[in-house]
Amino acid sequence: MSSENGRSGAGEPPEAAERGGEQLAFIRETVRKAKVPRAKPRTWRGAALAGSLPVARVLVDKGPVHLDQLWEYAVPAELDAAAQPGTRVRVRFGAGARNVREGRREGGGLLDGYIVERVAEAEYRGPLAALAQVLSPEPVLTPALYELCRSVADRYAGSLADVLQLAVPPRHARIEAEPSPEPLSPPARPGPGTWSRYPTGPAFLDAVSRGDSPRAVWTALPGPHWPQELARAAGTALAAERGALLVLPDGRAAARVDAELTALLGEGRHVLLTADLGPEERYRRWLAVSRGSVRVVVGTRAAMFAPVRALGLVAIWDDGDGSHSAQNAPHPHAREVLMSRAAHEKAAFLLGGFGCTVEAAQLVNTGWALPLAADRDRVRATAPMIRTVGDGDEARDEAARAARLPTLAWQTAREALKHGPVLVQVPRRGYVPRLACERCREPARCTTCVGPLEALEGDGGLRCGWCGRGQPEWHCAECGGRRLRARIVGAGRTAEELGRAFPSVPVRTSGRDHILDRVPDRPALIVSTPGAEPVAEGGYAAALLLDGWALLGFPDLRADEEALRRWLDAAALVRSQAEGGTVVIVAEPTLRPVQALVRWDPAGHAVRELADRAELGFPPVSRMAAVSGPPEAVAQFLAAAELPADAEVLGPVPMSVTAPGRPRRPGEAPPGERWDRALLRVRPGRGGALASALKTAQAARLAGRDGEPVSLRIDPLNIG
Repeated sequence: MSSENGRSGAGEPPEAAERGGEQLAFIRETVRKAKVPRAKPRTWRGAALAGSLPVARVLVDKGPVHLDQLWEYAVPAELDAAAQPGTRVRVRFGAGARNVREGRREGGGLLDGYIVERVAEAEYRGPLAALAQVLSPEPVLTPALYELCRSVADRYAGSLADVLQLAVPPRHARIEAEPSPEPLSPPARPGPGTWSRYPTGPAFLDAVSRGDSPRAVWTALPGPHWPQELARAAGTALAAERGALLVLPDGRAAARVDAELTALLGEGRHVLLTADLGPEERYRRWLAVSRGSVRVVVGTRAAMFAPVRALGLVAIWDDGDGSHSAQNAPHPHAREVLMSRAAHEKAAFLLGGFGCTVEAAQLVNTGWALPLAADRDRVRATAPMIRTVGDGDEARDEAARAARLPTLAWQTAREALKHGPVLVQVPRRGYVPRLACERCREPARCTTCVGPLEALEGDGGLRCGWCGRGQPEWHCAECGGRRLRARIVGAGRTAEELGRAFPSVPVRTSGRDHILDRVPDRPALIVSTPGAEPVAEGGYAAALLLDGWALLGFPDLRADEEALRRWLDAAALVRSQAEGGTVVIVAEPTLRPVQALVRWDPAGHAVRELADRAELGFPPVSRMAAVSGPPEAVAQFLAAAELPADAEVLGPVPMSVTAPGRPRRPGEAPPGERWDRALLRVRPGRGGALASALKTAQAARLAGRDGEPVSLRIDPLNIG
């Protein structure tokens, strides 16, 4: 058993000396002085072994980070032909051998794994266990994919086996037996199309066509053209006999690009990889990519690892969307994975979106990528008119009182409904998800668990948002009042109020429970939560962005950036100002994100945010990691970890607890448990050292079964 840098034997871990395994170094030195001859296994329990390269280095599919290494096994002669690098095998892990680093025997159960390489002799100076079975002769773990997963595991202080579970889909033998289609000949290079709207757009495509590796941060113009533009970039790479990989935040966005690729390239030249496909169909398409039958992939987060041959272009759309960060450990972000692939595989890199994250601004600021944007005259001609109204504006028309709309918003909606649909963005789903006492403004709390109360639809009364208990006799604990007011009104209640204000107009909702994909070009009110906005045929006549304070008031470092991103995504669906498109945002007009929306200047906003982060020392100017878990475990971990000398520890501080029955969010402790979280910060260029120190400390803690485990997350999404 061995690592990519060192080798070891059956049950002996590789790279232990390099990673600080003092016990392993001592044993190796003792063996060397005893002049124990190196074993060259030719038989195993009387069975003949492979005559050439009889030792296989296997990555065992076992998740704990302290077992994150390669292990050496003998290759029986009958498995010689099938046991090739990249194939799936089954091995008996730790049988009859001692794990030297941990000083204990591992269990002898059968585990799945992957052969990484075959070598002529083993480093281990004793008999090797043999491969038990070759599960499939299909080489699914290519050298490039292995190196990518290895770098991702190291960057995020995680286990290589965990990364491979994200990168390689589960096997389906029946699918492997099916022949993959023959690759089609390269298509003709498509024209630039609407890329010509950007001064450097055609030049970027020319560089891709030449086989160069340009890198660009693309601030897309509002409107429906971005899926076609992504498709043309991919088609340009394919025409140059190079592959392309496009990663989208959700299945709806991926489906739009998939449709444009089909229209541009025809059938059979690309595949769509999303979770909705089902395991068998997903594996069929993944195999077609791995075998080289297709070279263009469009998909959601998991597609970032797709083994595209001769990769020439990687692209990510809307990198600020939280769905780009994997939910399972070690939580890699698609942007960082694609940046790594672009650098190592010498592919072009394209980061696009209507908004601009601080990470994207940092890429431009450091010169790693160049900006790709339209000039200001083009932006003004393409964007809708943006009008603002403050949260405190209580003026209402008589007909609009029930709709909770300022006069400007009500008049805009009334006029726009003569020409087409109107989008209404509401920050929260539900009916009235947050309530307060009308007299003293104290938040309404459950008398049992102190959770927030919410109003049910119709005359359903009150219910706790945590424990679900009804509260028919509620009264304010502070002042005794019994009347309530809405602090935040959800999409359901908003739709009801708009229906009363515009009785002759149909009202439709789009949210987590039911998301609309498209709506026709006829008058209607479309009430949507952020991220669930459907596309309107011909564009929306207007959009109303309500309760802006709710997005801006989120207690997180990214609140302003996220609010602006949500507003831009909705406003981009509205017709241009020349076509009468208008957006009304209900938020304090003087705030920086609101002004950035008015000017349609996401890049400028990101640059100013980046400057603020640099002054405060927050990411992406610095690298940060989060350590969370039970308070005693976090304290013990921090005390034992050999952190870089310049590492700064912020905290630990108590984490908020996840409400019962609600999904756990980043930065929250499990229901009913008390957790602390500490943030670790290092200067740029020291992120690798921090990740290595945390991974080593986690491995030692798991190997010694020393206390409760802690959770590690490099580059946490939510800092607070």
